[in-house]
Amino acid sequence: MNTDFGYRLKVVREEKELKREDIAKKIGTSAAIIGRYERNERTPSIEIAKNIAEALEVSLDYLVGDTTVLLKDKKMLYRIELLQKINPAYKDRILYMLDVMLKDAQNNTLQDKLA
Repeated sequence: MNTDFGYRLKVVREEKELKREDIAKKIGTSAAIIGRYERNERTPSIEIAKNIAEALEVSLDYLVGDTTVLLKDKKMLYRIELLQKINPAYKDRILYMLDVMLKDAQNNTLQDKLA
């Protein structure tokens, strides 16, 4: 996947079925400026890029290409942020339990498909 800001901005906006005007209104700019960002004719300030990410409900890291993981679920993103702040010993236990539960969920999904 392309990692430039403009490309990702456009892809996410279109996936969410939003118009440039919708994003522009949310962040207090014009649709023409959003178009320039999408075509990489102009680079937003960090603050504007952050506002765009919030308006699209994605991480700024995703928009700027620092990660390929697109977290669309705000609750999941919030939980990950909390997890990063937890004592490492607790974090390891939580991740272990999560791994067990995810593996169980995958097995149940597979069994459901086979049934």
